[in-house]
Amino acid sequence: MYDQITLLPFRETLLPCTNHAGKEGKDAKNSWLFLEHFLCFIGDREAIKRIAREFVEDKAKEGVIYVEVRYSPHLLANTDVEPIPWNQKEGDLSPDEVVHLVNQGLAEGEAAYKIKARSILCCMRHMPSWSMDVVELCKKYKKSGVVAIDLAGDESLNCEAFPGHRMAYEEAARCGIHRTVHAGEVGPASVVKEAVEVLKAERIGHGYNTLKDQVLYKQLLEQNMHFEVCPISSKLTGACHPDFTEHPVITFRKDKANYSLNTDDPLIFNSTLHLDYITAKDYMGFTEEEFKRLNINSANSSFLPEREKKDLVNKLYEAYGMVENTVFLNEALIKSA
Repeated sequence: MYDQITLLPFRETLLPCTNHAGKEGKDAKNSWLFLEHFLCFIGDREAIKRIAREFVEDKAKEGVIYVEVRYSPHLLANTDVEPIPWNQKEGDLSPDEVVHLVNQGLAEGEAAYKIKARSILCCMRHMPSWSMDVVELCKKYKKSGVVAIDLAGDESLNCEAFPGHRMAYEEAARCGIHRTVHAGEVGPASVVKEAVEVLKAERIGHGYNTLKDQVLYKQLLEQNMHFEVCPISSKLTGACHPDFTEHPVITFRKDKANYSLNTDDPLIFNSTLHLDYITAKDYMGFTEEEFKRLNINSANSSFLPEREKKDLVNKLYEAYGMVENTVFLNEALIKSA
């Protein structure tokens, strides 16, 4: 049954790191304005650590056994960042210390709630001057819970105009730092193409508009590219058709693509991962077998070290009573070959 499905979200945000508003995104923009007043805890070390810890508690209650949460450390800092975000006065909390505090909170949550949580640090498209710093933080905290780098924000700001992102991602690839990119949510398929070919992304955040370039889409299917899909979020931001029966993830499902189901900004939308799963079941034709398939593919596409990834996949097989069934495993191995 659905409530027995073990969940593996990748697009969980500790705090929203970008305005996703699309062509119908007025409500999302209003929520973003509200958020500026909500971020009164910037500079509050204990609050940031507590938020990270309670995030893990929330995921544990939703049945999650592994989560990758993302955030922009620079958007939570008030010193060693230019400009200081949210019109804050300069304080003494740097992006580096933000990462340290979040890592502490996630680790405390892991110990208390017996799930695994890792983090992804976001570069912001409108601030290429921060991106190399984000890479350095990924390097520094690679063994302390940070597993990847992300690029978020306005998809119209490409790497040709903002080469700082390209240089940061080149350094990330050189150092073995995993890479994901917000692309094709509201931007055209060309943004996805840039993410894959220029930034060497290993996963694509959203990627819905990839379907408008069938050559690129088929190429990514052949590469077993992972799409981080967020049904509820993409409706509320106007990134996708408001009718869930028209959502691009239905095509991903039919084509046996590699993807995960996620919330994305649950704080703004007052949403839960369960709502995304129930929506997929009730409106998109998802079955228990498909939930199992996408979660196993998600585990195989996680940014965990190989040994931990193997352990995670084995836990899923055991939970699903599929220890002797190698169909999904063989499928994943064939696609990754």
